[in-house]
Amino acid sequence: MAVSVILVLVFLSCTIILAKLNGVAYRDKVKKEEAFSQDIFVNSIGVSQRDTATKKEVVRRITEYLRSENIALQDKKLRIISEMVYRESMRHNIDYRLVLALMKIESNFRHDAVSEKGARGLLQVKPSVAKFVAEDVGIRWEGDETLDQPKENIRIGIHVFSKLIGDFQSITMALHAYHVGPTRLRELLAEEKVPEKRYLNLVLNEYDRNITILPEPGRQ
Repeated sequence: MAVSVILVLVFLSCTIILAKLNGVAYRDKVKKEEAFSQDIFVNSIGVSQRDTATKKEVVRRITEYLRSENIALQDKKLRIISEMVYRESMRHNIDYRLVLALMKIESNFRHDAVSEKGARGLLQVKPSVAKFVAEDVGIRWEGDETLDQPKENIRIGIHVFSKLIGDFQSITMALHAYHVGPTRLRELLAEEKVPEKRYLNLVLNEYDRNITILPEPGRQ
């Protein structure tokens, strides 16, 4: 009997120790995510005047970049997309190169893309979300097809992403939430689970690439 009691106590002790270790590991992972997110945030808004281009030059470079991605749109529409991405990113203090990375992974720059779950357009916004925020950004909601229009999709998509950054106080967590949804992300965090990073890594790798080929946000 004494041996059985000792074994039970040892088992319980090991379980408690493992639980504590897992908790420490989880907190360490969260801290690393937060630190990495802060680095991105600083990179997004801490622009040195010495290295920046003018708005006109940045928009021109974005247009060239979009053209190199084999987007089947006329130059006029490419310029409109470029101007909208740049303007809305600056409005929300987000690096436009991060928005382009998000757009690349979400839709591969297809303005008419529709996912299996119904997300639409360049930034793959769900109509169920878009129709509730359209009025906030001054867009008249005319059904799901509203998101097929690049200008409307970009304005709504960046607005949604910006809200997620504010809600989670973290760009990396905002990217997780953009992918799995804010409700699901909160559930994962409540369970002390770290979200799967494949999507995050895809976006951030594309962002790193954009940093090397596109100029920093320019002067107005």
